[in-house]
Amino acid sequence: MRELEQHEIPFEERRFKNPKLRRGVFLLPSLFTVGNLLCGYYAVVASFAGTRDDFDHAAKAVGFAILFDSLDGRVARMTGTNTEFGVQFDSLADVVSFGIAPAVLAYAWGVRSLPGQDTGVVQQLGEMGWVLCLWFLISCAWRLARFNVQGMAPGGSKYFVGMPTPAAAGLIAAIVHGFKAPLHDWRWSVAWLLLAGALGGLMTSTIRYYSFKDLPWKRKQPSLTIVLLGLMVAAIWRYSEYVLVILASAYAITGVVLHVIRLLRHRMVSRTA
Repeated sequence: MRELEQHEIPFEERRFKNPKLRRGVFLLPSLFTVGNLLCGYYAVVASFAGTRDDFDHAAKAVGFAILFDSLDGRVARMTGTNTEFGVQFDSLADVVSFGIAPAVLAYAWGVRSLPGQDTGVVQQLGEMGWVLCLWFLISCAWRLARFNVQGMAPGGSKYFVGMPTPAAAGLIAAIVHGFKAPLHDWRWSVAWLLLAGALGGLMTSTIRYYSFKDLPWKRKQPSLTIVLLGLMVAAIWRYSEYVLVILASAYAITGVVLHVIRLLRHRMVSRTA
């Protein structure tokens, strides 16, 4: 009879009989979200300082925000503590860490250190940067709102619709971390601001990006896979300035290239049909 009563009790109530422990487990994923939010706030403050090291610290803070963002959802799923409050809290934190922080970082790193701030060209470039970085922020909020409503791409959780906000913010952070010194040539600033605007366009687009959520992390993996993962982590640790830029750029470009290939195949099939 005792076993029967245990089976009738929901799994989560049997797992967390102690109310204090249950509240603590719910708190755990929220702590990772707070860590995400803290990193975004620090990145904004460091960007205002405007030195080479401060820009690098801001870029690293965005990278740690990406790590915390990936952990909060995973911890919530592992502990069975998914809540609607947690989803909304995570989205609001993402707006700060992957919208406001990289937008401020992109503007401060790409415009504020240009020589001749009183010249007309630099002033116009500052206005251009203000608009494009605002577009990046709006696109981030738009992308997060659309994801909350529509979810993943049709057919499962294999693809995102539009470039994920952490990936867009990560590319900006990776480039700043790679070069560190702020831009002093207005021509590079133009290219940099256009990149920020293009990332905003990718976030609001319908281009599909691989989510990596279908990887069999819980299954046994060949030894070669473990070795390759270890080498990649070691490469990031030792040559982060180069490896992170390559990885972030490759992810952004791959989604566009595969989208173009799908369009070409669709046109070829339509012509032959």
